[in-house]
Amino acid sequence: MDQTTPNGDELLRMLTALASPHRLRIVAALSEGRAYVSELARRLAMNRPLLYMHLQKLEAAGLVRGTLETAPDGSSVKWFEIAPFAVELTPQTVASAVPTLDMSRKDEK
Repeated sequence: MDQTTPNGDELLRMLTALASPHRLRIVAALSEGRAYVSELARRLAMNRPLLYMHLQKLEAAGLVRGTLETAPDGSSVKWFEIAPFAVELTPQTVASAVPTLDMSRKDEK
């Protein structure tokens, strides 16, 4: 996600993705620099399947990017980094985003 004003669905995805203490911790950790999944899991004391679930939600919202790289030993390593984003959350931001919401989608639980 870039630094433009998000439409309603982008804003909703971003806010939903950040509405978890685990995902906030992930964003904070990645703000220090990119990390591969195993390293991030150790730093956050989180199991890898749970970490992957949260990373997928952050990636879908455009807040992080994942890249698969080949390590020197030939194994694949997934690295994640912050995707630059900035949104000023104001009543006006919300008001301008609301008309662009896709009201045909079902609410997430």
